[in-house]
This record gives sequence, structure tokens and C-alpha cells, in this order.
Amino acid sequence: MTDGPTDPVERLRADPHLGPVVEAHGPVTVEPAADPFARFVVAIVNQQLSTQSAAAIRERLFDRFEVTPRTILGADESALREVGLSSQKVRYVRNVAEAYESGKVDPARYASFTDEEVVDDLTDIVGVGDWTARIFLMFVLGREDVFPVGDLGIRKAMAALFELDQSDRAAMVETAERWAPHRTYASLYLWRSVD
Repeated sequence: MTDGPTDPVERLRADPHLGPVVEAHGPVTVEPAADPFARFVVAIVNQQLSTQSAAAIRERLFDRFEVTPRTILGADESALREVGLSSQKVRYVRNVAEAYESGKVDPARYASFTDEEVVDDLTDIVGVGDWTARIFLMFVLGREDVFPVGDLGIRKAMAALFELDQSDRAAMVETAERWAPHRTYASLYLWRSVD
């Protein structure tokens, strides 16, 4: 997909596999988060949970707390557990809050970093793995060319669209090359195709 329209959505609409998904779901946008810390916390909450479970916990968390580093660090662990966070997730969101408070995590600091440098930096934080770091690239920084092959929904969609083995991540990464430099947009459509 190197020739043709430069608009990401129009380029993906021209893709024989993804085009019907684009038609069905309409335009999507990729932009930096208005509230980077809150969006990072959402990524932590979403780890290894069903969409419905994660949504319920997020709603309770945001209803009960102003989701800022200071509030999360000052909140009683039992209060955080009451909204549905496991002890492990409480630790993880606090680790992220500490990283924000210390200045380690700062979206402005990452402006000159490559995607892989951001991933390497973020995965130093206990509770932030490769999947969460790539979600950060997509939804906090608004990077346009991220393909989170570690995501189960992405692998389900790729398996369905391209008749690939769901465990063959290398084949999926190679197949997704066709969408560069707009793989974040493609990922949004892949998720919609299995929602």
C-alpha cells in the first residue's frame, strides 16, 4: 500500500481485506490523549480482562476518584480494591502514578524517542509489559504506526481476515506491513471487526 491516497482511512479503504471493515465502521481518528495519565491507567485496568469487566471497573474507578497521580498514590488500597482492582493492579497503577510524579513518564519527553525506545523505557515500570507499552504509544501518544500483535483481539481479527493461525505472530506482523505507516488505524479497524 505505498501508492494511492495519503489519508490513512482512504488508504485502508482500498485494502481488499480491511476495506469492508472500513466501510462498515466509518472513519477513525488517532490523536494524543487529552489526559495522558488517566489513559495510561485505563490501559493498566484493561490488562488481561474481558472488555465488559474492564469497562465496569473503569466506570467505578472514574466515578469514585479523580484519576491523577496524586489521588491514586494517596488513595487507600482497600478503596482502590473496592472499585474492582486486584491487589496486583493497585500496585501497577501506583507504579505508573509514581513514574508520572517523578517525571520518568512524560509524553513530552518521548517526542524524540522511537516507538521501541518508548517501549523499552515504559517496560522498566513493574506492571507495564509490551502490550501496555504499545497501547500507550497508540492511545496516549497518538502514534500512527503501531501494531500490537500481543493483543488477543488483534490476533483473532488477523486470523479471521487472512486465514492465519492465531498463534503465528510473525506472519501477522509481516502481513500488517502492508498498512505501514498507518498500522494504528488498521489496528482500530481490526478491533472493530471482532467487537
